[in-house]
Amino acid sequence: MMSAPVRRDKDAVFKHKRVAETKGRSAICGPRVRPLPADVTCLSQTNLSRRMSTTSKQAIQLHAEVPFDLGGQRLDQVAAQLFSEHSRSRLAAWIKDGLLTVDGAVLRPRDTVHAGAVLELNAEQQAQGEWVAQDIPLEIVYEDDQILVIDKPAGLVVHPAAGHADGTLLNALLHHVPGLINVPRAGIVHRLDKDTTGLMVVAKTLQAQTRLVEQLQARSVSRIYEAIVIGVIITGGTIDAPIGRHGQQRQRMAVVEGGKPAVSHYRVLERFRSHTHVRVKLETGRTHQIRVHMPHLGYPLVGDPLYAGRFRIPPAANPTLVQTLREFPRQALHARFLELDHPVTGQRMKWESPLPDDFVWLLTLLQQDREAFVG
Repeated sequence: MMSAPVRRDKDAVFKHKRVAETKGRSAICGPRVRPLPADVTCLSQTNLSRRMSTTSKQAIQLHAEVPFDLGGQRLDQVAAQLFSEHSRSRLAAWIKDGLLTVDGAVLRPRDTVHAGAVLELNAEQQAQGEWVAQDIPLEIVYEDDQILVIDKPAGLVVHPAAGHADGTLLNALLHHVPGLINVPRAGIVHRLDKDTTGLMVVAKTLQAQTRLVEQLQARSVSRIYEAIVIGVIITGGTIDAPIGRHGQQRQRMAVVEGGKPAVSHYRVLERFRSHTHVRVKLETGRTHQIRVHMPHLGYPLVGDPLYAGRFRIPPAANPTLVQTLREFPRQALHARFLELDHPVTGQRMKWESPLPDDFVWLLTLLQQDREAFVG
């Protein structure tokens, strides 16, 4: 059942001076004082106070006075500045629901607010799903109170979906950090395919999630992969080709007119008789982007069950290499490097993941095959 629309005070668009009278201490330390409940502690030298408690739902109570330099701007823009740990879309939804008020009045996201007005947020961050925490081992590369960087193995699905209700990375994360049940998607801000290995960053707080999503949208997160592709690439380059859902095979993506912009930069690391070891830097992050872009050039990934096409082997290759290529159990793709700004400190951070054993073994066999024919 849909809730009744929130009644809005018509005069509140222009008048932000009406204040509900309550008893208790003030959480705003400065010339403009607004009384708040007694269990809210004053934050000295700031006009912002917070009280957050974590249960199955996370209570969010925030108060902030609009500073002079933000006066005259839209409410949603001001709220995004004052409550920056929450995304603008989330704040806009709370404004529309009447949970984020101005001097006690309900406004619209586009309404103007004036300096000195007090924004008050009383909301709940709902638990994000009926997911179960499971004790699944994680290879943790880095962890602090804001982010978690993991090295994902092959075969681990990132998020529950049809056919994978549990046993996923998300279930493992909830066991490792139970509080992630209150963060959208349990803090997952980008994904790797089930059989792609390598580095992923996970946000442990709403603030970290918001900042990481902003970095991904601004394309300031550096994600560099390594892959083994079929065919010999002569030189590196850039693939700028839009990606969308395949017209007939819905489980596949494809380069399509009208798709989402997708840009990949690739360079050659090593050439073999019939294969190439490449490094690919993502500028965008579309579903299956590398797996679609490389075959679009004519160089599909070894072992890719969706995009590799017809099986090909080097002429007169030894039986071990032939068998390894034929039975390679996944796409030969590894998220090798990850670089980003820490969402709280702003420090630039970088991680590297060593190539997995199956990837290294295939490279070794390809090198031996090349040397046998060169000699």
